[in-house]
Amino acid sequence: MVYFQLDKSKLINLEYSLFREILRTNRSGSYASTTLVGCNTRKYHGLLVCPIEKFNNERHVLLSNLDVSVIQHDKVFNLGIHKYPGNHYEPKGHKYIRNLEIDSIPKVTYRVGGVVLSYELLMSENEEQVLMRYTLEEAHSATTLRFKPYVAFRSVHQLTRQNLLANTHFDTIGNGIKLCLYQDFPDLNLQISKENEYIPFPNWYRDIEYIKEWERGYDFQEDLYVPGYFEIPIEKGESIIFSASTAPVKTGGLKAKFTREAKKRIPRDTLLNNLLNAASQFLLINKGKTELVAGYHWYGSRLRDTLVALPGLFLFQKDLKPFHDVLDTTIAQIEADYLNGTSEELAAKFKDVDVPLWLFHTLQECKTLYDTKNIWATYGELLKKILDYYLNPKIPYIHIQDNGLIDARKQGVPLTWMNAMVQGNPVVPRAGMPVELNALWYNAICFSIYEAGLAKDNAFIKKWKPIAEKVGDAFINAYWNDQRGYLADCIDGHRKDWSIRCNQVFAAAFEFSPLSPEQKKSVIDIVKKELLTPKGLRTLSPSDANFRGVIEHEPFSRDLALHQGCVWPWLFGFFAETYLGLHKRGGLPFIKGIMEGFDEEMYDHCLGTIPEFFTGTPPHKGKGAVSMAWNVAAILKVIHLTEKYS
Repeated sequence: MVYFQLDKSKLINLEYSLFREILRTNRSGSYASTTLVGCNTRKYHGLLVCPIEKFNNERHVLLSNLDVSVIQHDKVFNLGIHKYPGNHYEPKGHKYIRNLEIDSIPKVTYRVGGVVLSYELLMSENEEQVLMRYTLEEAHSATTLRFKPYVAFRSVHQLTRQNLLANTHFDTIGNGIKLCLYQDFPDLNLQISKENEYIPFPNWYRDIEYIKEWERGYDFQEDLYVPGYFEIPIEKGESIIFSASTAPVKTGGLKAKFTREAKKRIPRDTLLNNLLNAASQFLLINKGKTELVAGYHWYGSRLRDTLVALPGLFLFQKDLKPFHDVLDTTIAQIEADYLNGTSEELAAKFKDVDVPLWLFHTLQECKTLYDTKNIWATYGELLKKILDYYLNPKIPYIHIQDNGLIDARKQGVPLTWMNAMVQGNPVVPRAGMPVELNALWYNAICFSIYEAGLAKDNAFIKKWKPIAEKVGDAFINAYWNDQRGYLADCIDGHRKDWSIRCNQVFAAAFEFSPLSPEQKKSVIDIVKKELLTPKGLRTLSPSDANFRGVIEHEPFSRDLALHQGCVWPWLFGFFAETYLGLHKRGGLPFIKGIMEGFDEEMYDHCLGTIPEFFTGTPPHKGKGAVSMAWNVAAILKVIHLTEKYS
C-alpha cells in the first residue's frame, strides 16, 4: 500500500517541494534532514548532523550536502540544488526528479535522458553515520557518477564563512578520504562501497542561502567548503553506497549494512505507522543514559515534554525496556533538580513549577496502559518526597495558601509551559495560581492516596486525605464560575484571569478531578467552541482582544503569538480523552473527524510527523520545530482511545 500520494507533477515546483522536509534520525542523537529535492532551506539541515561531546553534546553539521552528477559522453548533469542571492538556484537538479517514494526509507528517482538513477537515504541506528544508496536503474551508455561533498563543521545554531582557520588537509582512507576542518571536531570520513578516483579540487561556495532562516528573521547566508570530488563508473542495475561517518568503516560491508538497516525500518503505510516511525526518532541513548528528544531540529531533552510524551510514544511498542530506561533517567533528573540539595541550590535551579507533578500523571498512564503493578512499592517514597516538596517548600518561589492551593511566582520568570519571553518579560504573565498547576496538585494527592490504599499505607492516607478534600473544595471555589461555565486560567491575589485558554482542559482530563461531570462537560463545550481546530487546541480564544492567529517572520512577533492563539496538537490528546469519556462511543465520529486533519499533515511540513505548533487561523500552517515528541504521542494516544471505544 502506498500511503504518501505526493503530486509527482509538483516535485519540480520549488514552491511545493522546498516547503516539505524529510527527517531521519538514529539512537545516538544524530540526524539527516533536508527538503524533498535536497535543497537545504534551514541552517539545521544537513546529511550528517551529530552531537559532539567536546561541545556539550550540541549538534553540529558536518556534511551539509552532497551533489551527485551523472556523466555520459563527457556531458555532466548535476542533480544537486542550492539557493544563492537573487532567488537564484544552481544547479537545477530538481528538474530531473521523476518520482519520490516515502515508505520505510525515502527514495528519489531521477531521469536524465536515457539514464534513470534512484537515491535512498538512511541513518545507521547506533553510529554517527549516514548511508546513501545510488542505483542505476536504466542506462544505454557508459555512465559515471560524481560525488561532490559540501562540508560545514559548525553548530546547528550558527553559520560559517570562508576563513583561514579551516584545516583543508585530507588523508586517504579505504575507498575515500577523511578531513577535519577545525580542532576538537571528529573526523568526517567520506567513503564509497566501490573503488573510485578522488580528485582534490578545494573550493568555497559562497553565499548559500537558507530561505527558512530568512523567513524566521535570522542570518541566512553561509559559505560551504568542498574539498574535491569522487568519480566512479556504475553499471546498469548496480548499487553504490556513499557513507559519511565520524569513524572509518570497512567499505566492503556497506551494501550489506544498508540492507540490514533498511529492514529495521517501519513501513510508512498508515497514519499509525508513520507516527510509530516518528516516535522512534525521539529516543536517544548516550553513555548508558536513555532520554527523549523533545523535538527536531533544535530541542534537546526537556523534563515536562518527556513526562507528557512518554506513555503515548510507547503505547504500541512491544519492547518496554526503553520506556522504563527513559523513566529512570527522568526520575533521576527530577530528584537532582527539585528534591536533592540545599534550599539555595534548589532555588538557583528552580523553574517549571509543575514538572514534578507531571510524574504522577505519567505513572497513572503507565498503570492504565501497561498494567503496572506495585506503584507504591516502587515509587511511593519518591511520590511522598514530591508532595512534601510542595506542602513544605524549601524555596521562596512556592507558597501553600491557607486553602491548600499552590501559589508560585518568580520575578520575570514564566513557570509554566507558556514560557515565551519578549524583551525580558513573559508574554503571558501567569504568576500566582495557574489552573493546571493546582489541577496537577489535586490529581497527584488523590492518585497517591489511591495507591497508598492498595498498599495499606494508612499513615499516609490519614495525613493526606483531609488535604485532598480541602484542595478539591478550594479549587472549585477559586476557579469555577457558574455564570461563565468554565475555569479561570490563573489567579494572582484577588485578580482572576477569565481569558478562555486551553489550560483548563487538564482539570477535566485528569483521572482525579475536582470537577463534577456537569462541570467537565461545560469546560469541554467551551473549549470545543472557542479553541478546538483540526490541528489541536488554540492557546487563546479568537474572540479575545489579545488573540494573534498569524505568526509573522521575525522572532519578536512569533514569540508574541506562541501562547496567544497558536494551535498546539499535544493538547488535543487531553481534549479527546475527556470528550470520549463523556460521550463514549457517541463521541467517536466527531473525534475521528478531527483526526483527518492529522492524516493530511503527514503529507505536509515534515513528512510523516507533526510539527511543534500551527497558526491559530485557517489554514493552520505548521510552524516551529518540524517534529515534536508530545504531539506525536498525543495523536498515538487518540488512535488508541478510538480503538478502545470502538
